Amino acid sequence: MDHYKTIRATASAKLVRKGSRFLALAFPVASPAEAEEVLEEIKRHYHDATHHCYAYRLITKDTVIARTDDASEPAGSAGRPILQALEAQDLLNTLVVVVRYFGGTKLGIGGLIRAYGDAAREALAQAEIITRIRKERLHLCYPPELTGEVLRVVNQYPAEIEGQAYSESVTLTVLLPTSQAEEFRRAVREATSGRVEFAEPCE
Repeated sequence: MDHYKTIRATASAKLVRKGSRFLALAFPVASPAEAEEVLEEIKRHYHDATHHCYAYRLITKDTVIARTDDASEPAGSAGRPILQALEAQDLLNTLVVVVRYFGGTKLGIGGLIRAYGDAAREALAQAEIITRIRKERLHLCYPPELTGEVLRVVNQYPAEIEGQAYSESVTLTVLLPTSQAEEFRRAVREATSGRVEFAEPCE
């Protein structure tokens, strides 16, 4: 999967249900670590909130991972409806956090599911949805006399040259769609009789 949908920038929405205030915040994130950093910041900023519920979907090299947290709300009443809002638009690399301030009246599980889901959907409705291409960065190291052969292969692919460095060997950095990375490696090795190394940093 080279193409995926995500959001360009942070978006937010607010709603009130029976006195409880819900603030939904949507963020583009690239990794679980980044998602955790955002969550910690949200918890610090909204430290007086009753709950900080969330869901995210992330694309990794091999699969899509999803995580939810009900944050002490009844099981399945918060994180799952937030995740369903993400799944409905097939969004990846996106985190949605819904912060709740309890208003004194219980909503019941059905009411919570609707409130968290509606808040998440409204935040995503405020976001600009874009399509991104998954790319992989490769570092090629080879003797200078192989430059012609290497560049001929590079030109056969939708590869973007990010940089070149010359010393006793050439270091070439390229960016290309993830799905073509392994095929590209094989083509380079075949064209150069295996004399190109893929390493970072290059020796």
